[in-house]
Amino acid sequence: MTQTSRSPEFAHRPIASIKGCTRRYPGVLALDNATFQVAGGEVRALLGKNGAGKSTLIRMLTGAEIPDSGTVEVDGEELRHSGSSRAQDAFDKGVRVVYQELSLVPGMTLAENLFLGRWPRKGGVIQYAEMEAEASEAMSRLGLDRAPNTLVASLSPAERQLLEIARVLLGKPKLVILDEPTSSLAAAEAEKVMAAVTRIASEGIAVIYVSHRMNEIRQIAHSATVMRDGRIIDTVDVKGADTREIVRLMLGSEGSQAAALVNRSQENTVLEVRNLALAPKLSSVSFHLKAGEVLGIAGLLGAGRTELLQAIMGVRRQDQGEVLVDGAAVRPGHYKRMLSRGFGYTPESRKEEGIVPLLGVDENTLATNFSGVSKRGVLSARMMAEATRRVIERLHVKTARTDTPIGTLSGGNQQKVVIGRWVYADSRVLLLDEPTRGVDVEAKAQIYAIIRQLAAEGRSVIFVSSEIEELPLVCDRVLVLRDGTLCEEFKSPNIDQDGLMAACIAGH
Repeated sequence: MTQTSRSPEFAHRPIASIKGCTRRYPGVLALDNATFQVAGGEVRALLGKNGAGKSTLIRMLTGAEIPDSGTVEVDGEELRHSGSSRAQDAFDKGVRVVYQELSLVPGMTLAENLFLGRWPRKGGVIQYAEMEAEASEAMSRLGLDRAPNTLVASLSPAERQLLEIARVLLGKPKLVILDEPTSSLAAAEAEKVMAAVTRIASEGIAVIYVSHRMNEIRQIAHSATVMRDGRIIDTVDVKGADTREIVRLMLGSEGSQAAALVNRSQENTVLEVRNLALAPKLSSVSFHLKAGEVLGIAGLLGAGRTELLQAIMGVRRQDQGEVLVDGAAVRPGHYKRMLSRGFGYTPESRKEEGIVPLLGVDENTLATNFSGVSKRGVLSARMMAEATRRVIERLHVKTARTDTPIGTLSGGNQQKVVIGRWVYADSRVLLLDEPTRGVDVEAKAQIYAIIRQLAAEGRSVIFVSSEIEELPLVCDRVLVLRDGTLCEEFKSPNIDQDGLMAACIAGH
């Protein structure tokens, strides 16, 4: 294993560097003796699976985190402060970051968003002419041809991303960090962002580009630093690096592991999707799902996995294509009809869309069918408790009472309740979007076991996950979603992490 501190191509003066930094959290070694540096004018890709340490490294550079040991330098000077003063010090030295979740205000203009919180004033009055002139200049640097008084709400996703980047360019930054800047964009829109990144680097600004999209990285990055388990494994020339080799660096020896599952899927097809399209993410998706099968959908963040499940479930109306249940076409956009056909759906964002935190475990579990616990239209506390207790026992939910507010449970137990809701409803097809996100290792294993048990009973499951390593542990088949279509298929027991990751990050 090699720790390379700088790009193979760049010998310029380092703009930012991390030297021997270690950061521990309770039970987690987030960064392990990491050494890293990036030079002016360099675009450095930062690669690694979830939990590899990328976010911790970024927070070190921005001053949001203090290393337990080691030093962080920006523009040749060490960050020495603590708390908010450290972050301000990094900002003053020229460190800027654009996170995956944009922070724009749709109801404000482009100029107002660019100067949000620091509008130029004179005598307490905002100087709009000055602000809009500077905004026009900043946007023209990135090829964003919009009037500065345009409302952000009218911008395309790519234009919003460019505006967010333009905002961090104010004040002559020395280092710009971009966290998955194209994850929510279609290919044509991503090109605009990549062109902007190239312009930034041409001005001598150092860029750290977090992404898994190898086709993008090969176009704009000079090199890529690969992280795994909190360590910097290597820094490679992306133009000459083989995708499989990069995957091996990201996954290590884990990649060769494969699961040995008993496939209990039956011959009858319960769901068929034909040429489904939903702009801008999905262009033509076709597949089938058999009774008793656990089908995984793999793909990078922003590949369209969530949109696919929502279109199938009727939460979104597809642009074209068909969804067939038991061989019969279902009218697009009919969520209630899919419920009546025995489908259940757990959303990606459990806290925002999956639960009502202040309501009890019972109310969250039984929400799909209150009529089953009612007498003459009135809810029965006894029936509710009995029905909830059966689900709790079956899915091993840890809660003192059936009416305990679900918001007080751990993430893993909340997720079991979200799945249990559809078990209670006797759903025969479950569409699970990131069902193990934000839960601990023990809860993950329990959720895998629950899913396999449901499949053994003849229920069908579509399992969407961005954690490549868990797909072989639970899926009979895995389909890879890339560039708007399903491009590769893996079948158990020959589902290996190396192959899956390589298929996800492969270029166009």
